[in-house]
Amino acid sequence: QVQLVESGGGLVQAGGSLRLSCAASGSIDDMGWYRQAAGSKRELVARITRGGSTNYADSVKGRFTISRDNAKNTVYLQMDSLKPEDTAVYYCMGSKILTTYWGQGTQVTVSS
Repeated sequence: QVQLVESGGGLVQAGGSLRLSCAASGSIDDMGWYRQAAGSKRELVARITRGGSTNYADSVKGRFTISRDNAKNTVYLQMDSLKPEDTAVYYCMGSKILTTYWGQGTQVTVSS
């Protein structure tokens, strides 16, 4: 069983930046960030493989950057030029051997 612990959410004004971190309790393969706004389905924000290949939702391309430190089993999400529509609970995801793990979620609120 792998546990994921997120940190770094908060309140920021539009145009500002936040950095999310997620530490896994053990080795993990793909890692990523999803988000869920009130009344909406959970959606992909960005994913990164163990080898460093990335993919992003169109809505965040050019503004968000995902990275990871395999030695620390940690994934990061640098969020720049934040918009009010980025407001959501952000969940860390990790997968290993066909099993998907989720963090508890961290709130990101962007005020206009």
